[in-house]
Amino acid sequence: MVASKETQIYRRDVDKISVPERERMLKPYLPAQPATSTRPPKSQPIRQFLRIQLYILVFAVMHAVFSLYIRFRQAYHTVLNRVFAVLYYHHRAPELIRQDIRGLNKTPQHLSVILEMKEDEQGFAGLEKLMDDVAEISAWCAGAGIPMLSVYEKTGALKDHIQRTHRTVSKKLHSYFGRHVPSLQIQAPHVPSFLDGDDSGQTPSSTGHLSILLLSAEDGRSTLVDLTKTLTEMCQRNKISANDISLDLIDAELSESVMTEPDLLILFGPHIQLQGYPPWQIRLTEIYHSQDNSGVGYQVFLRALHSFAKAQMKLGR
Repeated sequence: MVASKETQIYRRDVDKISVPERERMLKPYLPAQPATSTRPPKSQPIRQFLRIQLYILVFAVMHAVFSLYIRFRQAYHTVLNRVFAVLYYHHRAPELIRQDIRGLNKTPQHLSVILEMKEDEQGFAGLEKLMDDVAEISAWCAGAGIPMLSVYEKTGALKDHIQRTHRTVSKKLHSYFGRHVPSLQIQAPHVPSFLDGDDSGQTPSSTGHLSILLLSAEDGRSTLVDLTKTLTEMCQRNKISANDISLDLIDAELSESVMTEPDLLILFGPHIQLQGYPPWQIRLTEIYHSQDNSGVGYQVFLRALHSFAKAQMKLGR
């Protein structure tokens, strides 16, 4: 009975409180409502699928256009090289080589080339192919009147077989010049020179002289590092002062220990890769590269000479 009376009194008191007042009293005890709705967005699988397909289509079109461009460019350069090979072929005659360069106003006195022993030609066969390429380029240089040829091969395989390389080049020169073959000297940095089958110095023949310098990766940056260490030790021992070290000194030391700066550098590979070529010696060198070419060819050699003749050397102060 008492409980029922209290309940009636409570309900009577509650009925006297308005609805807004009740909400105001309960509001501090209610959890806060989120600012935005947490319902996940409606998925649109069709739009997403179409967007992905559009991206794939654009990529395929770009890939197809670029592939066609590469194919046409390779075909164009292949045909161009074939035409040059037919129109300008030396036939192993120095007279024809001199005729091909007769109209040039200048030719390099020091020519340098970068050759590469391919991975699938390792061993004796690869070495013979490399020596034959050196012999062909040497004969072209002798026919064009270029007295100095430097050959860079990264691994140093040619430097380990100087005597065999000399025999290969000599045979090639005999096939070009017959009995009037120019004298030949093959040397490498820090290795005794090999002149006409003998290590001793001889007087060049009256028909000309060709010097071949064989280089490898160890003659590049490592030579600069060794020279820096040597100059540093000499400064520490008070043999020279820091003011004595200049560009002329470094240039003289590198020219004596490695080689002088070549006038023209020919890349026979399909890409422009110096492969660790001595960096100091090519500051003012004209570099020629035939796009999409993948081998040693006379037409590349001849076009490089024509390009060098047209080049303008503008040296800053």
